[in-house]
Amino acid sequence: MLVFPCMSTMNISLPEELKSFIDDQVSDGGYGSTSEYLRDIIRRERERARVRELLLEGAASPPSETLWDSNYFDKLRGRARSGR
Repeated sequence: MLVFPCMSTMNISLPEELKSFIDDQVSDGGYGSTSEYLRDIIRRERERARVRELLLEGAASPPSETLWDSNYFDKLRGRARSGR
């Protein structure tokens, strides 16, 4: 049995210019519907916000012990050149 998430309906008002843009994105981007396109945009924005949150959290954290030196990067470059 397939279980679908509970969906809510939201009505929005857009200027014609934005509606036309969205319609073009749906037809050119391979989306099945306007709802599918908007859900994709919202998911991407949620992911972007989460990445920003993690970056800010990392920037606010104390520095970690330095594990990299020029030798580390020399070895890394060698691995990259050899394709390993």
